[in-house]
Order: sequence, then structure tokens, then C-alpha cells
Amino acid sequence: MTADLKVKGPASYFPSIEKTYGKPVSYWLKLLDPMKDKKHMEAVAFLKSEHKIGHGHANALVAYHRAQGTA
Repeated sequence: MTADLKVKGPASYFPSIEKTYGKPVSYWLKLLDPMKDKKHMEAVAFLKSEHKIGHGHANALVAYHRAQGTA
């Protein structure tokens, strides 16, 4: 039964994010903590411009971060 459970939503990107950028997701989420007063796309742009993260990965990190109530 657990084989049928798949991670969905932004968290489904996490293995790829960690493999591509060599840092744990927790690292990226901590970077987003000070961005809580910024708009979603401003936080995405920060990750893209300052850390060279692709748009999809940046968007997933920001969406997950905000959904956790940390932003």
C-alpha cells in the first residue's frame, strides 16, 4: 500500500533540488526565512538571481516554504 503513496506538490521537487544544487532543502528554506515580507515571485527571483536556481525549483521551494507557515 505504501508503494502507491507518491509525494505530490512542491515537495516532489526536493530530491532533484538536492541533487542538482548539492545542498539540503533545509538550507534553501532557511534562506527564505528573511524573505517572508516579500511577494512570492520576489522570493523566486531572489533564488534565481542570487543562487542560480531554476525557475521551477525556486517556485517549488517558495511555495513549500509559504505553505509551512514559516513565511
